[in-house]
Amino acid sequence: MTYGPLSLAGRVAVVVGGTSGIGRTFSLGLARAGADVVASARRQNLVDAVASEIEGEGRRTIRVASDVADRGSLQRLLAETIAAFDKVDILVNCAGITKRAPTLDFPESEWNAILDTNVTGTLRACQVFGRAMLERGHGSIVNVGSLSSFVALHEVAAYAASKAAVVSLTKSLAIEWGKKGVRVNAIAPGVFRTELNRALLDGTERGREFLMRTPMNRFGNLEELAGAAIFLASDAASFVNGEVITVDGGFLASGVNQ
Repeated sequence: MTYGPLSLAGRVAVVVGGTSGIGRTFSLGLARAGADVVASARRQNLVDAVASEIEGEGRRTIRVASDVADRGSLQRLLAETIAAFDKVDILVNCAGITKRAPTLDFPESEWNAILDTNVTGTLRACQVFGRAMLERGHGSIVNVGSLSSFVALHEVAAYAASKAAVVSLTKSLAIEWGKKGVRVNAIAPGVFRTELNRALLDGTERGREFLMRTPMNRFGNLEELAGAAIFLASDAASFVNGEVITVDGGFLASGVNQ
């Protein structure tokens, strides 16, 4: 367990979209830092699996599925978490979807679905959990952006627009809620190898370009994201508000690499 200002002992965290990939990494990282963690997402089997991992770290949890497209499910998640733990100190918003396709013929229905999940879903969770935090006068919200919050990635315009909006939303909430004791920040992950993108990163020109533009000359390991979330959630970041921490191996700093 982590001690001192980075310790999350006694804190209660909810990670929305917290059962796979980056979200699971955040859920387990916060638990290892001492927090009791509720990892929630749509699929109950994954909720149950990650809850068992959290308990394996010696932390408490509950098993509640939710969908960021359904405000009622987020309200139930909040209510059940408060019933079990009396409070929520930390909210991490990880739920997101994407689709790669040329923008010219991208269906409006799919555009709307991506923005509804990635931006409006983040807003819904911030509103539902933020209200409870504001009533207590204390809380830390961590949203998840992307490299595409800042630079264009080929043929993912809907995803990029949504993640740029998440960063803007983060800053807007930070200036509204900071004076009331609730900090709102974001993490922008670089390129991390997961089961879903392994074939893309290891076997295509797109993957080779990502690697070439990353000065550390490797992709990230998911565990390397946990520290940023622990920091932003902790008292060590008590005066950090409205910021975006980029964890990208130097990708956004990259110009000419040789």
